[in-house]
Amino acid sequence: MSVKKQKTDFENAYVVEAETFRDSVGTMDNTGNRKWVFPRKPKGRYTNYRNLVGNVLLIIFFVLPFIKINGNPLLKFNILDREFFIFGQPFYPQDFFILTIGVITGLIFITLFTVVFGRIFCGWICPQTIFMEGVFRKIEYMIEGDRNKQIRLDSQPWTTEKIWKRALKWTLFILISLVVSHLMFSYIVGYERVVQIVKEGPIKNYDNFLVMILFTAAFYFVFAWFREQVCTLVCPYGRLQGVLIDKQTINVFYDFKRGENRSKWRKNEDRKAAGKGDCIDCGQCVVVCPTGIDIRNGQQLECINCTACIDACDDVMDKIGLPRGLVRYASEDEIEKGEKFRITLRMKAYAMVLLLLVVGSLSLLLNRSDVEGKFIKPAGTTYYLKDNRIVNSYNYTLLNKSNEDKIVTIKVISPEKGEIEIIGAMNKIIMKRDASTKGTMNISFPTEEINFSKQNIVIGVYDLKGELIDSYKTFFEGPFKMAL
Repeated sequence: MSVKKQKTDFENAYVVEAETFRDSVGTMDNTGNRKWVFPRKPKGRYTNYRNLVGNVLLIIFFVLPFIKINGNPLLKFNILDREFFIFGQPFYPQDFFILTIGVITGLIFITLFTVVFGRIFCGWICPQTIFMEGVFRKIEYMIEGDRNKQIRLDSQPWTTEKIWKRALKWTLFILISLVVSHLMFSYIVGYERVVQIVKEGPIKNYDNFLVMILFTAAFYFVFAWFREQVCTLVCPYGRLQGVLIDKQTINVFYDFKRGENRSKWRKNEDRKAAGKGDCIDCGQCVVVCPTGIDIRNGQQLECINCTACIDACDDVMDKIGLPRGLVRYASEDEIEKGEKFRITLRMKAYAMVLLLLVVGSLSLLLNRSDVEGKFIKPAGTTYYLKDNRIVNSYNYTLLNKSNEDKIVTIKVISPEKGEIEIIGAMNKIIMKRDASTKGTMNISFPTEEINFSKQNIVIGVYDLKGELIDSYKTFFEGPFKMAL
C-alpha cells in the first residue's frame, strides 16, 4: 500500500510511504523477467463508449483506402514516388511546407489535449489500443475465456486443449496482421496496386512481398507478444506525458481522501465510525488494468487512461451501496483540495498557438495555386539576335495540382514588350489533371528593352479568363552589361 490515511487535529491527511512501485515496471518481476498481464474483461459505461469509438475508427481505417474523390484516393502517402493525396487533393514536394505546418499543428493539438485531459488519447484513440483491446484481446477472450481461464490455460502443460486454442488464436492473429499490412500498403500505393501485386505473385514482385511479410511479422509481434510494453517502454508520448501534465490536468485518479483507510467489506458496518474509507481493497481495479498497474498508487507513467478501472470500481460501489466515483476522471487539485477544473494560463497559451497554426494552415491551403510554373534556362545556352530582338530559350514545367484538366497561356509580366513562342505548340497549353506538362519556349525582347547582361523578368501563367494563376521570377540574358 502506497497511501495511508492518518487522522490529525486539522484535517484528514495522507502519508506517502516509500513508493517502491515506481522502482520497477508493473509488467516485470524482481528478476527482470516478463510478467504477463491477464486483464479481466472490462464492462461498464466507459467500456461501452470506448467500444463505440474503437469500432467507428476501425471502420474508418478499413474503408478509407477504397474511397475516392474525383478519381483520386481520399488518403495516399506514397513517399517513394512522391505522391500525396489528402481528402482527394494532390500534394507535391513543392507543398511539403504545408504538410510540415500541418504536422506541427497536430503535435500542438496533442500537446494541448494532453495538458487538459492527460493521456486520454492513448486509451481512446491510439491505434495500438484500438487494435489491442478492440480486436486482438476480444479474440483472446472468445477463444481462451476471461482472466482466470487464461491464467489456468497458461500455467497448464501443453495438453490438447492448450494446443488447439493457442494454434487457433495465433492463426487468427496472423491472418489479421496480414489483412492490416495489406491495408496499410493500400494507403501507400493504392488498393489497385495492392490487388495487382497479389495477382502477379511474389516472383514478379518479390521486393513488395518481402516488405509485406516483414510488416505482417512486426504487426503480429506487437499484438501477440509485445503488447502493453509498447505503451510502457517504447512509446515517446508516454514519456512526454510526464512533462506536460500538472495538478490541473484531468486524468484517471483514485480519490484517496475518500478511499483510505482501505479495508475489506463487512456487511452492515459503519465504515466512517470505524475510521475506514470507501475502498474495500477488492483489487478489481488492478485485475482489469491492461498495463498491470494499481491506480490507487497515484498517477503512473504506465496508465493509459483506458477507464477500465473506473468501470470496475463503479460496479463494486453499486453492489455494496456506496456512491460511484471512487476512481474517476478528475484533476489532482480536485482530489486534494476540492477545486473544480479551471483553464490555466498554460492551457490558454497552447490554445492560442494552436489557433494561429490552424488559421495559418487553412490560409495556405485555401490560397494554394492550382497550377505551379517553373521556367529555367537550359545549362550552357545563351542569347541570340533575331529581327532586332534578343531571344532566350527556356524549359518550362507546369504542374496541375487540381482534379480537372486546364488550359493555360503564358505571358511576360515584366518588363513589357516581351513575346513568347512555344516550341511545337500554340501559346495555349492543355494540362492534364494531377500531372506535369513540360516543354521548351523562346522569349524575346526588343534590344532597347534589355539594359543588363542579366536582367530579371517575371513570367505569368494565366487561365482562359485572363486571370493570373501563378508567376515565376527568372533572368534574361542580353549583350550589354548596362545600357548607357
